[in-house]
Formats: sequence, C-alpha cells, structure tokens
Amino acid sequence: MIDDIRLAIIVNPALPLGLLSNTVAAISIGLGASMPALAARRLTDRENRTIDISSNRPVPILQADTEAIRSLLLRALAQPEERAVVPFPAFARALHDYRDYEASFPGRNLAEEAIDGLGLAGPSKWIRSLTGSLKLLR
Repeated sequence: MIDDIRLAIIVNPALPLGLLSNTVAAISIGLGASMPALAARRLTDRENRTIDISSNRPVPILQADTEAIRSLLLRALAQPEERAVVPFPAFARALHDYRDYEASFPGRNLAEEAIDGLGLAGPSKWIRSLTGSLKLLR
C-alpha cells in the first residue's frame, strides 16, 4: 500500500504568508504523524553524519478557497480505505493551547467551519480524483 501513496496539501491562497506557512507546517506534521512510513527514516552520508529525512515523496501545495477546501474535506472523510485526512480549521488559530482545541472540537461541525487548509495522503487514484482540477500554489 505505501508504494501507491500520494500526498497533497491544499491551502487558501488568500491567507497572509505567515498564516499560510503555519498552516502548511501544521498539516505536514499531522500527515507525517498519521503515516510515519512517509518520512520515518534516516540517511547517513559518507562522513557518517545522520539526518532525518523530510519526505520520501513529493508534497504538492495546491490552492483553493475555504469553501472548496471544506467540500474536499467532506468528500475525503468518506474514503473507506487507509488514508490520512488532516484539516486546519480556521477556528484553531484563536486557540493557543492544543487542549482548548481538543476540548472545543466535539462541539464543532466541520461542514459549517471555514477550513484554511487540508492535507491528504492515500491511494494515488483517490488523491487525483479529489485534487486533479486544483492549481499549484504560486
């Protein structure tokens, strides 16, 4: 299964650069934690210096508005196979302690929330079906 995994991160290009960068970083951590096989490796150079790899496959950063991202999220959550779906809801920015986010999440409805970004990892065909019409973030 891991050989056929594709990744995509979709963000709202209207976000200020700092928030956009933070959104991509937070989603990336979530994807890596959900599917450690994407990056849980080390490499050693000829001088015996060992590093942790960043990713073992490309991570395209695509763009869409919050409504399109929310729609993609809801479609992605219906995927029955092994996959990772990592959203970044806009309300999370106002919460500076993860415990507050965790506590407030059960009272939220993601179908009604603005979603600033979304990370997806799963079968190539599935990722392409969800993101094939989206443009790269530039």
